[in-house]
Amino acid sequence: MNRFLIRLLFVLMVCLSSSLTLVSCKAKAKVVNVNKSEDTNRMTADRIIKNYYTNKSEFTTLYIKSNVKYSDEKQTQNLTAEIKIKKNEQILVSIRFLGITMAKALITPTSVSYYEKLNGTYFEGDFSTLSKWLGTDLDYSKVQNILIGQAMDDLTKGNYQDSLVDQTYRLGNISKNNTKKYFFFDKDKFLLNRQEIAQTTENRKIEVSYSDYKTYNESPIPSDIDINAEQDKGKTEINLGYSTITINEELTFPYSVPNGYKRILIK
Repeated sequence: MNRFLIRLLFVLMVCLSSSLTLVSCKAKAKVVNVNKSEDTNRMTADRIIKNYYTNKSEFTTLYIKSNVKYSDEKQTQNLTAEIKIKKNEQILVSIRFLGITMAKALITPTSVSYYEKLNGTYFEGDFSTLSKWLGTDLDYSKVQNILIGQAMDDLTKGNYQDSLVDQTYRLGNISKNNTKKYFFFDKDKFLLNRQEIAQTTENRKIEVSYSDYKTYNESPIPSDIDINAEQDKGKTEINLGYSTITINEELTFPYSVPNGYKRILIK
């Protein structure tokens, strides 16, 4: 259970299991409209991105209560999670089992902290430390965006190839390195349906899918998130079913490590 809780905690924080190491490529500074057509009605990459960002993501605070189902090659667990977000400032994640808080994580743009109850351990660091440990380039915006159904990258600062796949618009990053990123959008409302990161050489892939969007203060937020991670060691599947969502209410973010807990150092 302890290993599972730590892994789940990191998945909720960064949507990556601690056993999946993906090296993401940094975005370039200009959007390139690939395969540009004279047809002004054609949905080229820049038009897809433009339409996608017409969807609002306006809130000051967000409270989410979620049912969580976790499964890997060895086990299946059902828990609940409470997620509090103060936009662009802090995220507090509490994981509960049978109503008892088993772990907490506090994330800010400059720090990442968590503690877990079973072994009485805690971690304090920043995204640079966590990125090196997990092997992926992380920051606060990526975590926040993934939890609310937004693209993990700023799509206006990348180079993308557009295509139509199963009646869904797909943007694939244009790069010659081993890491590939894909973003899939609904044809009607341009909501994000899925985002993927893959390393074919290492046989690694993580896929985050969104469904059942509901509108809060004109901002669409998914109610169901599926996270699937694959690698040679096996598969990890996590479903977040948002049972309660409230927006722009005054929230508190209580976080303190209990006395006597042992600090974990990540090298």
